[in-house]
Amino acid sequence: MTSWTRRCLLNLVVCLALAFSVAPASLHAQSAENWRAATPDELKSIIPARAPVISERIETEFRTASGITDGSGHFIAGVVMITAGYSAEGKYSHYFLVQAPVRVGTIDLPSGDYVFGWTRSQDALKVSFYQASTGKEVGQVDAERNPAITRVESFRIWPPHGTGSEPRSVIQIGRFTFPYSLAK
Repeated sequence: MTSWTRRCLLNLVVCLALAFSVAPASLHAQSAENWRAATPDELKSIIPARAPVISERIETEFRTASGITDGSGHFIAGVVMITAGYSAEGKYSHYFLVQAPVRVGTIDLPSGDYVFGWTRSQDALKVSFYQASTGKEVGQVDAERNPAITRVESFRIWPPHGTGSEPRSVIQIGRFTFPYSLAK
């Protein structure tokens, strides 16, 4: 084997080793097993006291904040906004922060800031998502009454893996839920 061949082979081995050492870290960030409920302190560090919505800064109600984290600095979180007196009143009710791509119902949400609101039908909620910075609608999802919910909450994001055999990859609004999944 010539020295040139050995150098090429060594470079190839080093490149492959680097690729394999980096790939698991990026896959690790999206593995459902690594995501957990965010702590109140973590939520305080990412949830704004006033959510930037189009040209307004709408006060948030921190006690309603909920979110999940991969423990590596990525969060998916939300909070109820206090919209009385703002142009968002009746259209948006929640601020939604996405730091890792997520699929909500049939809507793919890349990293970014969103707001959503809902309207009630007979036994469901029609939840409409909008870009927070522009107000442009990005899609709708139906939230259905969930009989498994025993505690009514203003807003809650359940971690993608539940306890026991019941996974709970859902977002809860009152007694209603809609599914989400981490983008791959």
